[in-house]
Amino acid sequence: MVKNKIESILFISNKPLSAKQLADLVGTGKVEVETVLESLKEEYNKNSRGIKIVEHDNKVQMATDPRSSEVVEKFLKQELTGEMTRPQLETLTIVAYRGPIAKMGLEQIRGVNCSLILRNLLIRGLVEAKLDKKIQTTVYSVTADFVRFLGLANITELPDYEKLSSHKTIESLINQNK
Repeated sequence: MVKNKIESILFISNKPLSAKQLADLVGTGKVEVETVLESLKEEYNKNSRGIKIVEHDNKVQMATDPRSSEVVEKFLKQELTGEMTRPQLETLTIVAYRGPIAKMGLEQIRGVNCSLILRNLLIRGLVEAKLDKKIQTTVYSVTADFVRFLGLANITELPDYEKLSSHKTIESLINQNK
């Protein structure tokens, strides 16, 4: 069970994590996490798979196998140059009007997991992620490139920005699960 939890966290994480961070997340000891990580590294790195467990500076992360680089590059090119999907546009709109916003707040508004959408928007250079030290979590906001692409001088020039950026229903949804 712990192995499945750690594997799931590594799969969805967009950054390397330490054994202590993983232990805190799954509610177990650091030694048990290190044992599980060794098992996962053996499973992923010794077999011919598309994903590897990469370790650097006492942190681990799932990453694509370099032998898959051609197909990954082709996929990413399509992701970057293709039209944006409705969920991507919805997510980008929420980030534009409500940013900086934590992933949890974004998911409360949308009602679905936004990990892959955020990854795509980050890759496209439309949103950026920063650590909010006050709440100790990553928050997302639109980039200067996004604002410039829309021909705006400032994000507050978006239509109905004042009204939508402080909408009471959205505010209550975000604060509901704090």
